[in-house]
Amino acid sequence: MNFIDPLGKEHSLQSPPKRIISLVPSQTELLYDLGLDESVVGITKFCIHPNLKWKEVARVGGTKTVRLDNVRRLQPDLIIANKEENTKDQIEALAAEFPVWMSDIHSLHEAFEMIRVVGTFADKQEEAENMVSEIMQKWAPIKDIAAGKKVAYLIWQHPEMLAANNTFIGDVLSFCGYCNVADNQSRYPEISIEHLQSLNPDHILLASEPFPFVEKHAARYR
Repeated sequence: MNFIDPLGKEHSLQSPPKRIISLVPSQTELLYDLGLDESVVGITKFCIHPNLKWKEVARVGGTKTVRLDNVRRLQPDLIIANKEENTKDQIEALAAEFPVWMSDIHSLHEAFEMIRVVGTFADKQEEAENMVSEIMQKWAPIKDIAAGKKVAYLIWQHPEMLAANNTFIGDVLSFCGYCNVADNQSRYPEISIEHLQSLNPDHILLASEPFPFVEKHAARYR
């Protein structure tokens, strides 16, 4: 498999990587689900699932605070990163020394393609394709389940920020049939409480990250 890293260098994987560092929690879970846990030598401190399997794997820092010295000690033959989860300067520093494969996901379709790509370079094509098929089957019942309902999806507080168009969250909301009140904007715009109230959404959804919304925060938006 050939791919071009964030510095524009082309890499060729002649065989499945045996020493993988994952800088993305969701992609760490994917590696486990594909049966690649023995090949993962480094993860971030936010890669906590599945807990028992990753408990002893070396940590290389946070998603945005990767420690290059920790990475060097592990000598990976592949680093898996994500454009949104990880920072540009750190990825460029890593790519100067190691092969870095970068995902950039804004839709369900792109998520499925990412699973297939990871399956390809890890020689797990069949497992990846089965996973995509299973996800599609399980998601089918919620297609358009909220048709006609207006929704606001908050990812941050103080200032309040919404998930808008051109985001994976926005695409999932659309799949469910929601009318996103921020659909005429891009990415993660700020919004005042007053403006949010004036949009009169049927549902307000609160993310668990990057801002750790919990039940006590819900009263602010009722």
